[in-house]
Amino acid sequence: MTRERIKLSLAENSTSRAYNPGAEKMLGEVIPVLDLGFVYLVDYMGNDQSIVQAARVSYGAGTKATSEDRGLIRYLMRNRHTTPFEMGELKFHAKMPYFVAAQWVRHRTASINAESARYSIMKEEFYVPDMSAISVQSKDNKQGRGELLPIEESEQLRYELQQRGLSAFEYYHHLLNQDMEGNVIDKNRQGIAKELARTVLPESTYTQWYWKIDLHNLFHFLGLRMDPHAQLEIRQYAEAISEIVKEAFPFAYEAFEDYVLESKIITGPEMDILANLFESKGMQMTIEEIAATADSVGLKNKREREEMIDKFRAMGLIRKINIV
Repeated sequence: MTRERIKLSLAENSTSRAYNPGAEKMLGEVIPVLDLGFVYLVDYMGNDQSIVQAARVSYGAGTKATSEDRGLIRYLMRNRHTTPFEMGELKFHAKMPYFVAAQWVRHRTASINAESARYSIMKEEFYVPDMSAISVQSKDNKQGRGELLPIEESEQLRYELQQRGLSAFEYYHHLLNQDMEGNVIDKNRQGIAKELARTVLPESTYTQWYWKIDLHNLFHFLGLRMDPHAQLEIRQYAEAISEIVKEAFPFAYEAFEDYVLESKIITGPEMDILANLFESKGMQMTIEEIAATADSVGLKNKREREEMIDKFRAMGLIRKINIV
């Protein structure tokens, strides 16, 4: 399935709202996901400067340099000041199997309008996993995949899934007594209601929806669904969405990557263990050593370095003689 671009507007309209060049670039660009699914950006509100504007509301409209905007966004993300990120919104059109939608809809901080099988006849579209996605149950993770099935078994399973999907849709149309176009199949009998006929459809059936969400809650979604422990299928949708967010809110997404996606939470007991380990091994560092290491990895921001030193001090990783 190749990418295409959908023309979302027939008119060339000027606007006075906050312009977002990255979002404009992604509008209508359909990103294929799985075998028959997709996701694309339909509309947006705000940009990185909208986050900054909300955070600096007492100072009026932006008077800061771009570098300072980036620094403020990183500070907000690092210290979990989340409200300014709610000033940006994205609206997507996505198509996914029902079992993916069931996981997706658990993120309740969004607006959703979905296709309804009570009113429409569902298309004969259902998910058949690729051979690279067919695995046995994990021995260590009760809700995860283990090793891949042998190629021959995977091929047979894909064939069986295809046949069972087709059989389910054949029975679905029999219950409706209608074909895909709504034409009556047998004039001598009545079909049952759509809301009942849909109950025979498999979890792999594709549905679609419009999904609107603010940036703060979208980052929460991505943090959970891009995690390696998330199910492969929904992870692929999250990765497609992240591609759009990265273009639309580059500073915010960079901060999200650094402080959420690529970070790990250290608990209280873990902090005690680290402090005891470092002290017993004589591995505590001086502030000067920490500063030199920060330079070597490119951590130049003064505020962030001060926060890091305070954090290390609280963890007992700094030699007490050097505390000032």
